[in-house]
Amino acid sequence: MKNPTAVIAEDEPLLRAELREALAALWPELAVVAEAEDGLQAMRALQSHKPQLLFLDIEMPGMTGLEVAAQASRKCHVVFVTAYDKYALAAFEQGAVDYVLKPFSTARLASTVVRLKERLDSQPADLDGLLASLAQRDPATRNHLRWVRASQGQNVRLITVEEVLFFEADSKYTMVVTADGESMIRKTIADLVAELDPELFWQIHRSTVVNVNEIAAVHRKSNGGLEVRLKRHAKTLAVSSTYAHLFKQM
Repeated sequence: MKNPTAVIAEDEPLLRAELREALAALWPELAVVAEAEDGLQAMRALQSHKPQLLFLDIEMPGMTGLEVAAQASRKCHVVFVTAYDKYALAAFEQGAVDYVLKPFSTARLASTVVRLKERLDSQPADLDGLLASLAQRDPATRNHLRWVRASQGQNVRLITVEEVLFFEADSKYTMVVTADGESMIRKTIADLVAELDPELFWQIHRSTVVNVNEIAAVHRKSNGGLEVRLKRHAKTLAVSSTYAHLFKQM
């Protein structure tokens, strides 16, 4: 009996490698016949290798994961690899084999492998209904940044945006501050503001973006200026006059 085959389509090299290594440990018989870093490569891999399984990132350059999934529908079992939990839950409910939220856990992937083995001999899911419903969603909602890859010393961390207390510009880089430390990313504050959910993250200074859920209080100083005090960090963040209007209702 031939080993099952899979294609991994994920644009982040680190995540792609982690997924490949985790699958090798959890399912040694699975043959990863191709890897893709964008939608076009994923489409070519599908056509060339006709895999039984496709681990597919929803957000990729070139063709999106959703466009690739349209071609994979009914042809192979699809596992959505995504930072967008709204997508993932909808996919699971409408017949996709499974989903893995990134940064993923080995335990979650192990349960996915069990389900995949059970479904290998069944007809792959029809994803047309799912894809049609996702296409109707507001694109801006889909594109909000949900995780960042940050450097911390010699290590690279995958940080979900919910973990972030605030972002602060630091020369050519941006510091990502969480409750358990600081890391650096190669994105400007302007880039982050364009990608983050504006309901969750507010820019309060030209160099600072804060997680609204982490604000403990807003303090007015003797000179009339405002500063933000955080729930889980001792540092206070200055609010420039440009952004003071954000706190008028607080």
